[in-house]
Amino acid sequence: MDSPATSSLPPPPPNRYNFRKPKPLNNQPIALKPQRTNPIIWFLGVTCLFFTLFLIFFGITTLIIFVSLISRTPLFDTPGATLNFIYSNSNEFINGDFTFLANVSNPNKKIDVTFEYSKVELYFSEFLVATQGIQPFVEKPRKTETFLVHMIASLAYLPPNVALEFQKQMQRKRVVFDLVATFRVKVNLGIMHFRYWLHGRCQLEVTSPPNGFLLHHDCRTKR
Repeated sequence: MDSPATSSLPPPPPNRYNFRKPKPLNNQPIALKPQRTNPIIWFLGVTCLFFTLFLIFFGITTLIIFVSLISRTPLFDTPGATLNFIYSNSNEFINGDFTFLANVSNPNKKIDVTFEYSKVELYFSEFLVATQGIQPFVEKPRKTETFLVHMIASLAYLPPNVALEFQKQMQRKRVVFDLVATFRVKVNLGIMHFRYWLHGRCQLEVTSPPNGFLLHHDCRTKR
């Protein structure tokens, strides 16, 4: 028999919320339907690819034709030279003062040539005696730039056998030097341009100082 306290409790209220039992997750991958690329996009992509390849091929072909057939190499020459003085402090070190007249000509008819870097070096029997730089310059078609290059040798070293040969040439009053010029050249072709190194070499034979002058010279220029 129930106690009075238990029998007097009211029944629980009905559930007003309808909770649904969650469905189990599907672990299988969802297959997405592939979308087809628009044919116009494919056509534009292929067209751009062929156009880019054409531009690259056209540019390379133009440069090859330009370098091999159209562009002519500038020329370096030294029509004048003066050996002002030269002496030796010892048997292996020499000091001297040299002046050279350097010509750089542009044989092209319609092409400007820019000389971005220029350096002239003086050698005796393959040993460096003096060096001098030249400021950058632009040369118009069919023009020639003339420079007066002043070079000073200060304690230039010569091995004993080379120094002995130098003394012999001084006694004969016919001294042979090699003048080497190095240029960094830029050639413009409309919106395109290219650069290359240019090397000039002149063998000079001068009389002994004072006021030594040029007897003979032989110059060659190559890339």
